[in-house]
Amino acid sequence: MNQRAITRRAFLAASTTTVLSACNTGVNTAKVVPRKISPNERLNVATVGMGVMGRGNTRRCSMENIVALCDVDYGNVENSFEKYAQAKQFKDYRVMFDTMAKDIDAVVIATPDHTHAVVSMAAIENGKHIYCQKPLAHNLHEVRTVTQAARKAGVQTQMGNQGHSSDTIRLVKEWIEDGAIGKVKEIHAWSDRPVGGSKSSTFPIMARPKDTPPVPKTMDWDLWLGPAPYRPYHPAYHPRSWRGFYDFGTGGLGDMGCHILDPAFWALDLGHPDWVQASSTHLNDEASKECYPRAAVVNYHFPKRAKHGPIKLTWYDGLIKPPIPEGLPGDLTLGGNGALIVGDKGVIKHGSHGAAGAVLLPESRRAQYSDPKPYLDRVPQTDNAHEADWLQACKGGTPASANFEYGGPLTEMVLIGVLAIRMKDQRLDWDGDNLVVTNNEAANALVNPTYRDGWSL
Repeated sequence: MNQRAITRRAFLAASTTTVLSACNTGVNTAKVVPRKISPNERLNVATVGMGVMGRGNTRRCSMENIVALCDVDYGNVENSFEKYAQAKQFKDYRVMFDTMAKDIDAVVIATPDHTHAVVSMAAIENGKHIYCQKPLAHNLHEVRTVTQAARKAGVQTQMGNQGHSSDTIRLVKEWIEDGAIGKVKEIHAWSDRPVGGSKSSTFPIMARPKDTPPVPKTMDWDLWLGPAPYRPYHPAYHPRSWRGFYDFGTGGLGDMGCHILDPAFWALDLGHPDWVQASSTHLNDEASKECYPRAAVVNYHFPKRAKHGPIKLTWYDGLIKPPIPEGLPGDLTLGGNGALIVGDKGVIKHGSHGAAGAVLLPESRRAQYSDPKPYLDRVPQTDNAHEADWLQACKGGTPASANFEYGGPLTEMVLIGVLAIRMKDQRLDWDGDNLVVTNNEAANALVNPTYRDGWSL
């Protein structure tokens, strides 16, 4: 198996290089062209990563044929595997593609952040449509690489920021484009992560564990690590606590930014910031070497674009909240996660996941303003709206609303903020077109960090 894996990895590296070279030539070099599927057919869907999110995504695709399930830890997902008894089971996604690529049309990827890109590239190489959980990848270079490769391979894609399929995110965009709050000056967005949040997404803030308990017999620890630097197994990382560690997750901003910042990014066409700077607090120095901070404030500056700007965006996490804008009641309830989009005529306040609970403030502005006639296409509001939007694209429909052409740039905007958190207190001047921090070489090293031996993109 080890010899097979090394040979396979070397092959993937060579093939991926060819795919990326083709980005400048317009040539599709994927090994397999996506199969044409009619709206009346059922897709053959595989899932890689059957934890909390993968389980839900798979259930919401279960009207199709679930033909393969892959997870590095059978003991953590045994019940999910048994629910789809007809599906073939794998630990290694590379073995899955080696043995049954011809039987798979589309792949759901719900692994930890640090393996999103390598699994996505394997799917792209095999001509498979992709639904990948957010953030699209673990670092900026991965995001750009996967986005370009998916485009050239002609596969249909969707990032798992499910709120982008909501009606409310479309309403917010229509409000802003109609001038409901006038010229937008600033955005304040916040999350209770890492201090708050649900049990399914914990964020440890700790030094690296020194004890080395045995790896569970049901788990392939080396494969779970993937391209990340080697470290001994510890339950502090798996199954649900990896998000807080630099090597595996992207912290509170990486986890929630693709949800909370989505409405403003879309409505205002924010694109790349030209600089970003963060301040943060850690519990102790040892924790700061391993984990994202207990709380952070990230300042983004977006230059003037055709219709908007310049715009200042401030992100707050760890239970820090923004100031209440002038003209709004001082006791305004902000909630655990959300944003304020501040214009010179009013403010839009919304929650997470597609601008949930969006309201136009103050009440005096709401009273004098009439909503425009809806003009943005709506996604049918079903239990599986976001997955269904992707599935129809795979069957020849219109591209999904959060496909990688949109989800990639959104993730890049989020991850340059994550990079600023790691480069605490240092202003980073960002050339987003070329993925270069122009004033900080240490930060540039984190734009495209080195993979562990045997792994490449």
